[in-house]
Amino acid sequence: MNADMANGLPGEWLRFARFFSALGDTTRQQIILLFDPGEEICVNDIAQLFRLSRPAISHHLRVLRESELLVCEKRGKQVYYRVNYDLCADTLQTVHTFVSARAERSNAPAR
Repeated sequence: MNADMANGLPGEWLRFARFFSALGDTTRQQIILLFDPGEEICVNDIAQLFRLSRPAISHHLRVLRESELLVCEKRGKQVYYRVNYDLCADTLQTVHTFVSARAERSNAPAR
């Protein structure tokens, strides 16, 4: 048992918590899936695709931005978003490495 984990998550895992929490909502998953690699989409275009109020869309975009899944850039009066695929890849790779190492140890013969 790793009892130290009962005292709180290590710093890197706090970022993971925000990442997975942001993806825990189906609307936010749909927003992420709108983007092609490298594509930028403005807020108005995102809002037009959903049957949600502008404040609701803004809330979802804020959660995705705060989790760093989306990066935004303001150009004039428009705000453009793009997916932070590097963060996605790094987070999933780190979690995969952690889980794989634990799986290997759990499958090792008992001593």
